Amino acid sequence: MTDDRKGIVPVWTLATGDVRDVRVPALTEDGPMTAERLTELRGALAALADEPIATLEVHPLPGKLDRDRGISLDAASPLAQHLSQLITQSARGSSSAKAAVAGEGLYRMVIPAKLAAQVGQGCLRPMVAKGTSSAIRSAFVDSSGKIAGAAQFVPVGQAATAGAVGGAGATAGVAVGGGAMLTVAAPLVLMAVAVGVSAHADGKRQQAIEHITEMLEQLQEQELEQEHSTLDGCRDAIDKATAILLDQGRPGVSLGLDSAVHAINSALGAVDRRLAKWQSALDKLPEGQAVDLGTLTKSFPGIDDDGGIFRAHMELANLAIALKRRVVVLQAVEHAQSDPSNLFEGFTRVLKRDQQRLDALESSLAGVLLRLSALELTRPQGRRPVFTNAEVDRLMRAAHRIRQLGDGVAVDSRATDVAIEIARDEEGSVTVFPALSVSA
Repeated sequence: MTDDRKGIVPVWTLATGDVRDVRVPALTEDGPMTAERLTELRGALAALADEPIATLEVHPLPGKLDRDRGISLDAASPLAQHLSQLITQSARGSSSAKAAVAGEGLYRMVIPAKLAAQVGQGCLRPMVAKGTSSAIRSAFVDSSGKIAGAAQFVPVGQAATAGAVGGAGATAGVAVGGGAMLTVAAPLVLMAVAVGVSAHADGKRQQAIEHITEMLEQLQEQELEQEHSTLDGCRDAIDKATAILLDQGRPGVSLGLDSAVHAINSALGAVDRRLAKWQSALDKLPEGQAVDLGTLTKSFPGIDDDGGIFRAHMELANLAIALKRRVVVLQAVEHAQSDPSNLFEGFTRVLKRDQQRLDALESSLAGVLLRLSALELTRPQGRRPVFTNAEVDRLMRAAHRIRQLGDGVAVDSRATDVAIEIARDEEGSVTVFPALSVSA
């Protein structure tokens, strides 16, 4: 989902609170700026402002776009209305924004690293493997990750007001200073972040479901099947609650969200218990010595098998965490919308509280995988001095599979910019794609 063609890209600077005292750095004159200068502008805004400030770019809509990975909202949804209001009002006095109003486009909102941590940095780690067709790259980098510098970014000259739509988030205004303008657009930023984070969590859920389904077909473990079915059954209530909240309604008891939350919390309790057992088993292993495969499989059954019980438990943990992240976003949105005068601050406060626990749990699970992947295996202890070729082959396969447990484990927790991409169709409907961390 990239656009590396040369062209003029309108850019808005969006604030989420009172920025009357903020002086926007004069990094640009009247002409366009490069991608590097836009990155500098975002960093300077983040350093100078107490309230979150994002940038919003509009690019031509790519020809091929996998909309199934995102969350679709019709033109009457608050997010679509906020976006339409922003571009319509700003286009009245800005030639660079008029083309954006005319039809479809790919809107790319970037939240600087300093502020991205407020919306749960832990849930925005890369979701797909490198080189897959679903991977999202920055709109102004080449395939190697270097800045291409093809697009020229032009700050929108006429500041707009993207405040209340449907009675929520009644903050709207303008802050001017230096060579750019800030538009107070708390509802737009809130909705974009909420949908992008929710879409990312649902993508993680889909990945976990695919892995679990394949493993359980081999294991035929009734208890794990039941655990899987209970968690997967929570999706319907979460999807309905998401739709209602994003339409600025209130989810009722009839949706079943309360029972879904109970099921997810129970599953997370099981994750905590299993994690404690795994950590205890690892602590008991002799430090710096090779580990007998038989001893390891007693504490980690099926670890030497691609579809073993240990790996199924890990995927169930990933599923529970992904579902919980979606619930946390729902709770944060509901809290923020209940206090329109404190929209984004309330959202980030609620989101941060629960996601810190999820981040810690995910980090501990990653630590178990890394410790296991670093183990050196030895053949099972027995009376026979000679082992068959089959036993040797099994040991070698097991060692390879266990080393692979550390592949793809995220160990770099440094904050990065967060990008949320929104495809807008000509009639005003939008599709919000999973929020992802990008290089600053």
